[in-house]
Amino acid sequence: MENEMTVGFIGNPNCGKTTLFNAFTGANLKVANWPGVTVEKVEGAMQYHESAYKLVDLPGTYSLTSYTMEEQVSRQYILSDEVDVIVDVVDASALERNLYLTLQLLELGKPVVMALNMMDIVAKRGMEIDLHRLPEMLGIPVIPVSAQKRKGLNILLHAIAHHKEEKRADRLIHHHDCGMSKEEKHEKYAMVYSDDLEEKIDLLCQRLSQRYPRLENYRWYAIKLLESDKEICEKYPVDLPQVLDRSYESDIINEKYDFIEEIISEVLVNKDRKAAITDKADNILLNNWLEIPVFLGIMALVFFLTFTIGDWMKGYLETFIGWGSDGAAAGLAAAGAGKGLTSLVIDGIIAGVGGIVSFLPNIAILFLALAFLEDSGYMSRVAYVMNGMMGRLGLSGRAFIPMILGFGCTVPALMASRVLESQKDRYRIMLITPFMSCSARLPIYILFSGMFFENHAMLVAYSMYLIGIVVAILVALVLHRFDREEREDLLLIELPEYKMPSIRTVSIYVWEKVKSYLTKAGTVIFIASIIMWFLLNLGPSGYAADMTDSFGAKIGAVLVPVLAPVGLGFWQVGVALIAGISAKEVVVSSFIVLFGLENLGGGGMSQLSQELSDMGFGPLNAFCMMLFCLLYTPCAATLATVKKETGSTGKMVQTAIFQIVVAWAVTFGVYQIASLFLF
Repeated sequence: MENEMTVGFIGNPNCGKTTLFNAFTGANLKVANWPGVTVEKVEGAMQYHESAYKLVDLPGTYSLTSYTMEEQVSRQYILSDEVDVIVDVVDASALERNLYLTLQLLELGKPVVMALNMMDIVAKRGMEIDLHRLPEMLGIPVIPVSAQKRKGLNILLHAIAHHKEEKRADRLIHHHDCGMSKEEKHEKYAMVYSDDLEEKIDLLCQRLSQRYPRLENYRWYAIKLLESDKEICEKYPVDLPQVLDRSYESDIINEKYDFIEEIISEVLVNKDRKAAITDKADNILLNNWLEIPVFLGIMALVFFLTFTIGDWMKGYLETFIGWGSDGAAAGLAAAGAGKGLTSLVIDGIIAGVGGIVSFLPNIAILFLALAFLEDSGYMSRVAYVMNGMMGRLGLSGRAFIPMILGFGCTVPALMASRVLESQKDRYRIMLITPFMSCSARLPIYILFSGMFFENHAMLVAYSMYLIGIVVAILVALVLHRFDREEREDLLLIELPEYKMPSIRTVSIYVWEKVKSYLTKAGTVIFIASIIMWFLLNLGPSGYAADMTDSFGAKIGAVLVPVLAPVGLGFWQVGVALIAGISAKEVVVSSFIVLFGLENLGGGGMSQLSQELSDMGFGPLNAFCMMLFCLLYTPCAATLATVKKETGSTGKMVQTAIFQIVVAWAVTFGVYQIASLFLF
């Protein structure tokens, strides 16, 4: 479109960038208090007056010196010719830290507008920001906004529209001491360095203009060469050994922060006022002795709510599904449908899909609790708490971020591994993250713990989450023993101020998860239920009156010798586990179809429990079933993500086999040891 303007949103993690993007575009992107949420650039569109805008939400980054994949995505896009205006989203409550990226953006020579977000927190702390002096010192428009409350958006758009053609900053006012000979540079650049560095920059600019005449903004490339930026040094080498005699990155960083201190001293009033509530809370939550018990206690509370409130709501939903099943049966009978079609619809589709939908209240409560913890600012502290432990495993504390995200869904968790710099570390995380209990496994835990551990169902299900974490850590430790490479990958993560979660943000998050769950029920589980019905009702001789003569029974029987040593030597279990590779919820729907249940309500769970007990399937078998489902091959979507992220089919197959081996070995140990004491 001729009048379309491309605007890139960039900023530190947790600065409210994605919230601001959502406010403009109406998108429902996930917003959370840790880096890695936006793992690739996301585009949106909007109209403002007569112009069309393409808005691009970039991954959070602390600087344009790219180390991780997400930082590389942001840097490459900002450097490209695609973006017309850069919107630097700044957390006003952490102005000093955010300004480092701002100074780097100004050196690009592109139009930059600052969106000063979270001014409400500044006001609560009793601080003030001089909104006249700050743009004077930076030479760019500075617009106070509230992404969460949707304030200042039109003013920001107005500034963007009128700043597109501004290729350099206005006359800048600051007191950086580099001598009168540099006066012209003070007028042109926000960041002016010491005389020694400026002399080196001038020499490099001259040489770059000779060797690479088509480059724009030689100053930025000269600075990057002085910083020994790997990408720039490889693409644009220059032969000035007397200038590039060492890396000047630390010098440049120090001088930038000297200027930032100058800015802060002039524009920020009462900067020593602290967030008292946050500090007091962290004294407890981040206490060396209490941090782990507090985390475990909070997660236990989450599961208490998931089971108590979720099961209460689940009962009503099961009754409703039962009415629907009875109505469908009556309708099919009135239409004269045959026995096979009626069985397919009632015993296959409605029973399979309905059985999964009945767990929707538990899933919704779980995600509501997780959303509350994320938006309150607590979950980012979990990664901080685990930093020391991850370091002993040869990983950064960042590695715990995708692991925590794995409690929701493994797919975005694997994508969040981009916060790690090393490809080797990324693949190690891809191997262990599937051990974290994703929401798809929750119906399995609820079903089997409810049938065989009625009085302790919540504790047994909670143990699966703890076991997943322990297995992931132990596997990471073993892998680290085989890779003794030393790494210095310290955790750099924002610990945001605690706040009351936004109802809108939490609602969007929960609705997206519920919608995804229902979509899966209407697609993957719907198809799986139909396939399962055919496998259990058709055999080599045609229609199988006895399920043991079906194709499903034949397939499951092949796995019995393999599964027997782990307490799962039943052909029905083998069929359900195979089906569960499509989606873990299918394990539950498979059991419903396998045992001919209409739904789990109205005594359905008791009926299933009795039939399993009659087969010799008891509490230990149920625990091993949950354990095996926790650890064995992840769902097809996860495997596809492994292939996408690694670019290797071999890695995907290796991951699938690795998970099966670990699942079998761990479950074997638990079953055999427990059998010694129980029998």
